[in-house]
Amino acid sequence: MSTLAETTDITNLRSGAAKRTSAQQDTLKFAEAAIADSKRQGLLLAVRARWVALAVIAVTLPIINPNWDVIYYIVMLGLFAAIGWAQLNVGKVGRSLPELFLIFCDLALITLLTVVPNPLSAANWPIGMQFRFETFIYFFVFLATATLAYSWRTVVAMGFWTSAVWAVGVGWAYLQPATHAELSERVRTAIGSDPRMFHIIDPTSIGIPERFQEITVFLIVAMTLALAVRRSNALLISHAGIERERTNLARYFSPNVVEQLSGNDEPLKQVHTQDVAVLFADIVGFTTYADGRDPTEVIGTLRQFHERMESEVFRHGGTLDKYLGDGLMATFGTPFAGDSDALNALRCARGMIASIAELNRERKDRNEPPIQVSVGLHYGQVVLGDIGLNRLEFAVIGTTVNAASRLEALTREFGCAIVVSDALVQQARTETSHSSADFVLLVERPAQIIRGLEQPVGIWTCANVAP
Repeated sequence: MSTLAETTDITNLRSGAAKRTSAQQDTLKFAEAAIADSKRQGLLLAVRARWVALAVIAVTLPIINPNWDVIYYIVMLGLFAAIGWAQLNVGKVGRSLPELFLIFCDLALITLLTVVPNPLSAANWPIGMQFRFETFIYFFVFLATATLAYSWRTVVAMGFWTSAVWAVGVGWAYLQPATHAELSERVRTAIGSDPRMFHIIDPTSIGIPERFQEITVFLIVAMTLALAVRRSNALLISHAGIERERTNLARYFSPNVVEQLSGNDEPLKQVHTQDVAVLFADIVGFTTYADGRDPTEVIGTLRQFHERMESEVFRHGGTLDKYLGDGLMATFGTPFAGDSDALNALRCARGMIASIAELNRERKDRNEPPIQVSVGLHYGQVVLGDIGLNRLEFAVIGTTVNAASRLEALTREFGCAIVVSDALVQQARTETSHSSADFVLLVERPAQIIRGLEQPVGIWTCANVAP
């Protein structure tokens, strides 16, 4: 069955938009998009369910009523199918008068079929006999398919609309001139003094109590289904908010951290220490480059740089810890230690240099100046955990982090692209997936005194830009 749009639900969402924070407004937009997508899917599903139900009814009707006059009802089933097709074409999110009209046509048509005698039938029966076939149950078929796509308020409205249309139909039948009085008298004579049995058997009786019972039960079912639809919509909106939050996380954190944050309620609350590879990358001379240049050009260069660096970090299984203006910090082995953390960090550094070399070739074709990137790497123990109360940040702290930053600064002194601590190189050599090609371009240098560390740090340098 086609759908009446989620107009009221969306209107309620929008009503307080002016009072919401930017984040809440983003959630609202996300929820609206989710409702619109749900309606499109639900609409198609509802119409398909209608067609299947109509096909089943068309097959069973000749079995129930093996007479030629059943053709009239089969033709009417085709009309119901056509209404479904029309609803599929006019259904949309937002108030739609054609859609409302088609819903009313559904209810009016089934009432007409139930109350008005079949014009193809040769039987001259009292109009009360129309109600003996219990065709009111087909209203439940339409109500059931409606819940696949309607808003809960529309399901409620459909319950009352059906009750109203059915009451009009029953009232029309009740007001028709009395017929077959002799038949009723013969039944009364046969029954005797039991008025209750006469009311049940009398072929001319409309059965007002029974019709009232039908409306009551239908309303109860409609209200129950509306409650179920409302809960479903609430879950949909909640899920949309969760997906938005997950999307926002993915903009700031690497996929492995997003998985950890999304899969646990308090994934990083437990502060702990572990061995991690830390990488710092920076654009050499960026302050000079940016001086006097158009801000748009500067930001464009930064975006190109960060896009490529982020891609390399994620490609090598790292975590993008933070952007640092014209630089960044990444870690390998967070939130969980891996089998090749040091090796992945070393390969990532070489991949970064190769990627920037490729970028510089593109910049040269555009007559733009090249950029130079320096990378520092260290391996050692760090402290992991999240900090903050509501706005949490995944923190990696310790002397290993400070040392990696200072090793990156040493690239200026040695005139190279990469400075790697001996600790990281030795760790990489113990990892099973390493090969000689990973170390062939490294040159060992004298140990250096690093501020903040008690002992000098052995270092290796690499100036090659090949991956």
